Amino acid sequence: MHRGRWIAGVLVVLLAGGCGAQDEAAPPAENGDQLRRQARDALDRYDQAVERGGGQGIVVVGARTGQVGEWEDDKARFKVSLLVGKVAAVAALPAAPQADGVVVWDGGASRTVAVIAAGAALAELVKDGAGDCADCPVIEVTGARLGTARIQTAQGAATAPAWEFALRGSAVLVTRTAFAGVTVVPPPWNASHPPGGLSIQTVRVAGTTLTAEFIGAVDPASAGPCGVDYTAEAVESPNAVVVIVHEHPASGNARCTALGATRTATVQLAAELGGRAVLEVRQGTPVPVTGG
Repeated sequence: MHRGRWIAGVLVVLLAGGCGAQDEAAPPAENGDQLRRQARDALDRYDQAVERGGGQGIVVVGARTGQVGEWEDDKARFKVSLLVGKVAAVAALPAAPQADGVVVWDGGASRTVAVIAAGAALAELVKDGAGDCADCPVIEVTGARLGTARIQTAQGAATAPAWEFALRGSAVLVTRTAFAGVTVVPPPWNASHPPGGLSIQTVRVAGTTLTAEFIGAVDPASAGPCGVDYTAEAVESPNAVVVIVHEHPASGNARCTALGATRTATVQLAAELGGRAVLEVRQGTPVPVTGG
């Protein structure tokens, strides 16, 4: 099968390191009990998501819908239609041609999953639509075939069973994963009481050593009053690990620019990660993992 682009929105927040007096031997107040409570709540939500997923335990990071090809000029509005889930079948769609499929990770690990029918996959695609577009045209699906597609999971990049949907009036193929993976729903956003902590972006794993990447201050605390040092803490469960990043700003006061840079912090796990997911602490959503 052709491999297409997976549709995902990526929001990168550049965080400037704060500048104020801080005891570097102890994390700030926010990075203590409050963040550990957030972490435990995230682990509880993840456990519930795994249970809803029927124990298949594969968490797709980012969108499960994608496309092969580019929209034609006269179908440019289909881009928004797809994002909001304005898609409908105008012909009968096939049942799964086989009961099981296999998800294969780049490292060689694999897992058998139950393949869902094309109609069920399309229904999930529609349900996942975000927002509304009353005047956007409906994308009409005329058929489907089962193939494979590249996906990013909480356990790393993989090739997975996926449906390819043929469309009326366009050569683009819309793709959707063909198995019922785990969906982690973050808590409702409360602007008056937003969650604390720094969101990690990716992690690298070697044995029990986990290195988290995130956007932080450009310089370490030793470089001046705008510098920040970082340490990491892991809150673990049998299904997942939440990484908390503690900030240790330099002492002093200065006007600091809103520039950010990729920083890392390392933490030792109580046990090797194995098949567990890694979650960021603010929303409790999975992040990509590399290594093993």
